[in-house]
Amino acid sequence: MKKEMKSVLVLGSGALKIGEAGEFDYSGTQALKSLKEEGIRTILLNPNIATVQTTEQWADKLYLLPVSPDSVKEIVNKEKPDAILLGFGGQTALNCGVALYQSSYFEAENIQVLGTSIASIIETEDRDRFRLAMNEIGVETAESEAANEFQQALAIAKKVGYPLMLRAAYTLGGLGGGVANNEAELRPMLELALAFSPQVLIESSLKGWKEIEYEVMRDAFGNAMIVCNMENFDPVGIHTGDSIVIAPSQTLNNEEYHRLRDLSLKIAHHLQIVGACNVQFALHPKTGAYRVIEVNARLSRSSALASKATAYPIAYIAAKLALGYGLHQLTNQATGCSSALAEPALDYVVCKIPRWDLARFKDVNTALGAGMKSVGEVMGIGGNFEEALQKAIRMLDIGMDGFEPLKGLLSASLEKLLTEPTPERLFVLANALEQGFSVAKITKLTAIDPWFLYKLKQIFDLNLNLQAKELDKKALIQLKKAGFSDKQIAKSVFPQKEEDSIRQLRLSMGILPGLRKIDSSAGEFSTETNYLYFSYHSKEVEVEFEGDGKSVILLGAGPYRIGSSVEFDYCSVQCLSGIKAEGFRSVIINCNPETVSTDYDCCDRLYFEELTLERIQDIAALENPKGMVVSMGGQLPNNLALPLQDLGLPILGTNPIHIEAAENRPIFSSILVELDILQPAWQAIQKIEDLRLTNFPLLIRPSFVLSGTAMQVLHNELDLRNYLKVYNLKIGEELAATFLLTEFVEGALELELDALAIDGNIIYHACSEHIEAAGVHSGDATLVCPLPETTKGLEPEMFEIAKKLAQRFNITGLFNIQFLCKEGKISVIELNLRASRSIPFVSKVHQVDFAALAAKVLLGTSIRTINQKKIESIGVKAAQFSYNRLTGAIPNLGVVMQSTGEVGAISDSFEVSLLNALFAVGYKIPKGVILIDFDLDRIEGSVIWNRLKGIGYKFLHINELMQELDEKNTDLTKLKSLNIDLLISLNTSNGIWRRMAVDANIPLMMDGRVALAFLQACVNPIVR
Repeated sequence: MKKEMKSVLVLGSGALKIGEAGEFDYSGTQALKSLKEEGIRTILLNPNIATVQTTEQWADKLYLLPVSPDSVKEIVNKEKPDAILLGFGGQTALNCGVALYQSSYFEAENIQVLGTSIASIIETEDRDRFRLAMNEIGVETAESEAANEFQQALAIAKKVGYPLMLRAAYTLGGLGGGVANNEAELRPMLELALAFSPQVLIESSLKGWKEIEYEVMRDAFGNAMIVCNMENFDPVGIHTGDSIVIAPSQTLNNEEYHRLRDLSLKIAHHLQIVGACNVQFALHPKTGAYRVIEVNARLSRSSALASKATAYPIAYIAAKLALGYGLHQLTNQATGCSSALAEPALDYVVCKIPRWDLARFKDVNTALGAGMKSVGEVMGIGGNFEEALQKAIRMLDIGMDGFEPLKGLLSASLEKLLTEPTPERLFVLANALEQGFSVAKITKLTAIDPWFLYKLKQIFDLNLNLQAKELDKKALIQLKKAGFSDKQIAKSVFPQKEEDSIRQLRLSMGILPGLRKIDSSAGEFSTETNYLYFSYHSKEVEVEFEGDGKSVILLGAGPYRIGSSVEFDYCSVQCLSGIKAEGFRSVIINCNPETVSTDYDCCDRLYFEELTLERIQDIAALENPKGMVVSMGGQLPNNLALPLQDLGLPILGTNPIHIEAAENRPIFSSILVELDILQPAWQAIQKIEDLRLTNFPLLIRPSFVLSGTAMQVLHNELDLRNYLKVYNLKIGEELAATFLLTEFVEGALELELDALAIDGNIIYHACSEHIEAAGVHSGDATLVCPLPETTKGLEPEMFEIAKKLAQRFNITGLFNIQFLCKEGKISVIELNLRASRSIPFVSKVHQVDFAALAAKVLLGTSIRTINQKKIESIGVKAAQFSYNRLTGAIPNLGVVMQSTGEVGAISDSFEVSLLNALFAVGYKIPKGVILIDFDLDRIEGSVIWNRLKGIGYKFLHINELMQELDEKNTDLTKLKSLNIDLLISLNTSNGIWRRMAVDANIPLMMDGRVALAFLQACVNPIVR
């Protein structure tokens, strides 16, 4: 029976972080849509200003506030909601709800918790209670016991025996967990886990067992079904977020599949799940024995993957179930015809591969284990495992064309890399096959099921054997069915040929991929689903194309990575909406299962496919589009613009020739000279011997990259030589075309301008200022919009420079300029001829939908210049770092972006916006000691210190702390016991203290300006 209610408060997950990312933007938008269809007023609490979810069309009322009990209480006092929804905002929302429940707040306020009860949630989150609950119904768990403090955990570990698995309660992504082989390994893991969680579970290790997942839906009537099951390529011991995952399972026999399926349903019934839950099992590869690992009684990362793998809208349906509907009363909206109680059937294979960005972090531990480290993922769809896997590899955009060996890998390190896996492990398997390792040997070293390894060997052997043969039609079909791309074939089989020559050969033989619909029924029912993929295991094209030239193809952003994340999904979704509003058919190509842009109702046609020239040409040949949008998905589509135009495909917006000129740093610098626009001193590198810039520090800047990739500050000539050596670059003409050496300007302000232009004329713009000094990547900086009073006078000059550049590059669409300002002089750092990372932020501050407006501009709709709004409110954007997931990584602010997400706050006060933004990424008003680590004798340190010491907090210098620790003989990792609430560290050479603060869960600030602004706001009586 549907519950009658007028308004519901929905909790989001806050900033994207490792372990809690874009999947909750997707699930949250679906929940909001589902509720609004019922005529329910929706109130959203989520400070993530970059997401689709926080645009005005989704919730009736939005609060950009920290997801915390205090925020919920404030909103409840104002809005008086009838109910609250906790299951769509990841662990952040769940933990917030549990805290309020335990304080009896919901009961006191008569607020109904929708969906799975909090009592059931606690039963799954509290590791000890979960074990007891499973024992009640005869479901086997690993031998384990929970502990709440350090010595208790050590005692339990002796009883359980080594090796053992450590798991932390109330955390996501395996935070604080891992496998320990002895007490020496367990001790530091325990300290980390107990810094982030009130409880740990000591569990006998199941490392090496298969890991299997089932996604379950259950309603309040007791109806339940399995959406899909998934098998991890990697065995237990590697977090499922860091594992390759295949759906449906490939190596289970019929008895194993149904036994685990029945257990999943049994568990969901016992826990009284209402909505979605994910059940994870360990399965012994030889005996068939099982253990249930955990249950997520909410929407999860796996829920998003299962939704995209099956076209079953889990979050949408789960929200309906939370309102009291039964599965039997609902229809699967993605197919439009099947019941929500009907279990999806897959006649294809899905392969998810994670994407990491560990190379950005100094001293990071690259070993994969129980704690998740990946920042994104892709999903390949194919007719068999081989096709799906190789497509997914290309989707990663890491320079690999398929399953192939790593270059330069020493054979002596192979066994170690197989037994101690890293993000390169998939390609290390190719190296092992190349070196003649047998499947049996690799299985013994990795515990990966032989079935998967034999499939990999087939790919490897197929490639090897065909290198010596003529490429006839039969061989080419065999290669394409195994997932080989034209580029891969050209490189491996006929290296003297280009990718296009293989394509032309293939087309001349009539070898084309089939285009298939994902319909959840394996073709049993005729559906009108718009969810499409290509496969060479089919010849049929299951879509009738209109051929009216009304399609507009948008290239998505691909996998999330540091520097290219949910903000570009926001831009893509808003642009697609604008395309539809103009009467055109919205079409997207994307491959990221976490996103809103790959949802069934986001566009008219979704191609869940590779963002490669080969696949884009296949799609364009069928769609015959009016044009293609390459400016909404970040750097990946931007880099494809000129190659696509060279192939004769129509690109909407700024001419790709101009995009290429802006991205090529030496060419762009030459244009700035031509336009008489000031820039830092620069030189295109040709020979070190010809180096003109000798006033170090210098900045080396590669072209065609996002988020500061491969950018570095050089302090001397040796740094330059080492840089070139690290990146395997040769000094010469080839290098000169793409790399630029510039003066590194210290102590300058950094400013940004985002704008929309038509034919070189700007129709609207927004300006922002970084609080941090220039030199901190814009993605890691704290932004203020509009410009504060101190710099507002610079906006006219910034705008005049923007006008010059817009006209010179004949810009049509969005663009972003980054400026430096020192001693009143403004200079230009770079120009991005695409949507920038800051577009969602400035759009929401200005209440102007830049991306949707850009759609009109790109399609040629006549738009007059929009009057610049007088912005009365002040927006602040803050970065979210995930150092606590990256063991050993030294926190640092510099030219290479390291943050994984962002939040924003908007109010009529800078101080209020700043505090709300910083609270949302984990800072709190200090009540104890503030530890400072900077040199009081140097100019920067003394200036900051002279202003800090008057604020009224208790400060302790790092030198004093070291003396105190020596006297007490205290372990340095126990900083929390010294009542330290904040570390302000400006000393980049003393990274070990920053790392210890992260491990002790002590907030860390690495910029003096931000620290000063934060503490001044904390004591401001108006704010308090």
